[in-house]
Amino acid sequence: MRGDERGGFDDFVAARSGRLLRTAYLLTRDHGQAEDLLQTALTKAWFAWGRIDGDPEGYVRRILVNTYATWWRRKWRGEQATDVLPETGVPDRSTAVAEGNDLWHAMGRLPRRQRAVVVLRYFEDLTEAQTADVLGCTVGTVKSQASKALAKLRVDPALTDETGDRA
Repeated sequence: MRGDERGGFDDFVAARSGRLLRTAYLLTRDHGQAEDLLQTALTKAWFAWGRIDGDPEGYVRRILVNTYATWWRRKWRGEQATDVLPETGVPDRSTAVAEGNDLWHAMGRLPRRQRAVVVLRYFEDLTEAQTADVLGCTVGTVKSQASKALAKLRVDPALTDETGDRA
């Protein structure tokens, strides 16, 4: 399938945006940032839509991961020092639910590259070759990053009980 028609883009977004939003959330661990990340990726895909051969989901997923990595590399993170603290807002309950899960805490402690590999391999159920294609690296890199990530998760205190056994 060649994505020459812009109408196909609307169908693609309607069919796949839920899954892509889940990927974005698993990468960012924040609903607002996940929505921004997906919107940015879809905007970039819109401009490249005529050049996409085959199934565009892999192409858009690669845009997601690359944009996520680019956002992290920026030096400015949005914080500004002030003398007076702003009023505290009402906590977002969805964030509290996500943070209540020990797996999210452990995933948050992984380096970004390892987290991306875990998300793509185990949450999105991509093969090692597909993951390597999305990340723009070799299959060996995917294997080593997955191995390192799983080793860190095995010893993460959030995922073990007081005796050191897996919870």
